[in-house]
Amino acid sequence: MRFITADYLYPLYTNPIKQGVLQISDSGEVIAIFEKREEISNNNLEIFDGILCPGFVNSHCHLELSHLTGHIEKGKGFLNFVGAVQKRNNFSQKKIKEAIIKAEQQMIKNGIVAVGDICNTADTIFQKKKGNLKYYNFIEVFGVQNKLRNQIIMRAKALQNKFRQAEQKATISPHAPYSVPPKLMSDINLSFDNKDSLITIHMQETHHENKLFQNKEGVLKTWLENKKASPEIWSIRQRAVDVLEELEAGKIMLVHNTFTQKEDLTDNYYCTCPNANLYIESTLPDYSIFDADKLCVGTDSLASNKCLSILEEILVIKENSNFDLNTLLKIASKNGAEALGFANLGTFEKGKIPGVNLISGLKKVSVIA
Repeated sequence: MRFITADYLYPLYTNPIKQGVLQISDSGEVIAIFEKREEISNNNLEIFDGILCPGFVNSHCHLELSHLTGHIEKGKGFLNFVGAVQKRNNFSQKKIKEAIIKAEQQMIKNGIVAVGDICNTADTIFQKKKGNLKYYNFIEVFGVQNKLRNQIIMRAKALQNKFRQAEQKATISPHAPYSVPPKLMSDINLSFDNKDSLITIHMQETHHENKLFQNKEGVLKTWLENKKASPEIWSIRQRAVDVLEELEAGKIMLVHNTFTQKEDLTDNYYCTCPNANLYIESTLPDYSIFDADKLCVGTDSLASNKCLSILEEILVIKENSNFDLNTLLKIASKNGAEALGFANLGTFEKGKIPGVNLISGLKKVSVIA
């Protein structure tokens, strides 16, 4: 049994408590919260400088790309980044696995307890089976030609089965509005079953995406035409968000939203990856337009970020929004846990085992439970 206290306790289901005390079991389960240190014997108190909050949720990551750290030039734009990611296969399996292990260790050290992870390969299964973190795996579908849809969806189902056989949560999800034609989107819908609770889709990550759908022009259209893409990708859809009408999932998480405008918003979860946005497009979303209760945060991959740290991400949001600290910590923990369906995480409510992070001076995070 432990009684942990700091300058402030952020339970995230109620208001912050000055010098509040968190009681947890030896296994990390929340037993109670006390509003005053005087309620607990001094001999039992563990007193820290800083603030206490639940473990962080990395709502969007590409763990399998960890070996690309430092290999993609910063600030060259989205299409350059997509092309550079093709280098992913130019590495040995040994190098790829070592990078995955190291990246997961980094997330654990940085107070992350759960991850929404995009998967195009089975490369990460060996590590996820160890149970160090909770993962919701999104099997990514990317295919611009209708004639290839059958083999694309069959490949996705085969990969999904590999994850599920490893007792991993896994849902087939579309990559983005511009990379999945309507017929393939229908195939994705038909793949949903009672084990699926959320799908994710990259949304409005580049301004070229809006030009493609709204004006039927631009470098993204040229890029797709060069790949002999099925033209209904852009001819049927008038806006990027029109693709949401084709998805029948109950819960959707839209990722990046760098060029999303207020009129584009829907009643879904939104995930921002600020450091990756700065790395690729050198810009950030307008945070003032989002419902803070539906906003989550992710690191994206080490191909587009210098580290996997949710604290680093919310510090960028803090500098570019009017969100208070309680709201920022909800974005970092509570909202992602709700979106990904990890009911045991995200807040210090009784019975949960959310992990305990100590943040010192808003600069450093330490895992203390």
